[in-house]
Amino acid sequence: MNTEDGSGSGLRAPAPRSANAIPEQQILDAAYQLLLTIGLQRITMADLARQAGVSRATLYRRWHGVHEVLGALTTREWTTLALDAMPEDGSPLGRSELVDGVVRLARGIRVHPLLRRIVELDPEFLTPYLLTRRGTNTNHQLDLLEQALRQAMAEGSVRAGDAELLARSVLLTVWSFTLTGPVFTGSPTGTGAELDRLDEELRLLLDRYLAP
Repeated sequence: MNTEDGSGSGLRAPAPRSANAIPEQQILDAAYQLLLTIGLQRITMADLARQAGVSRATLYRRWHGVHEVLGALTTREWTTLALDAMPEDGSPLGRSELVDGVVRLARGIRVHPLLRRIVELDPEFLTPYLLTRRGTNTNHQLDLLEQALRQAMAEGSVRAGDAELLARSVLLTVWSFTLTGPVFTGSPTGTGAELDRLDEELRLLLDRYLAP
């Protein structure tokens, strides 16, 4: 009796899964574990394929290299934090809620295991996003901030002005507290009493900057 796979067993060989059938989250989860374990510089596409249980060809159909995969991973993680801090649900948002959300976002990113590992082992990964170009995460955070600022302006708790310019100013300020705060306080884990105090100063700074 002839069979599909020619083995004579009568069992049909499983059809290969197309690249699009592999859940992206499966690959990004694998990248997350590898980054925490061995660091970005030592990860290869072969490592990623093995960890995710897919072929290298599947990876290369979606991304050109490890840095692109890590870019997608950080986008996933920071977007989740941003939406948790400042949800896009259309609920009323005043200055107090906006400032609380921004401080919460700064703290969430600063203590995130992914950022701590990148800062510890591969800080150069961050350099292009700080010095030469805006990434997807930056654009998304700016959009969220601008939307929140417009709501708070309409509500009357944030001073009238160019919402886009205010969003940029707020995000630039927040980045310094997120990335450089641990250096100023000698807190390599991104946590501690001194950083809590610094967060309160960030809250005060933003509140007064945005007040009418």
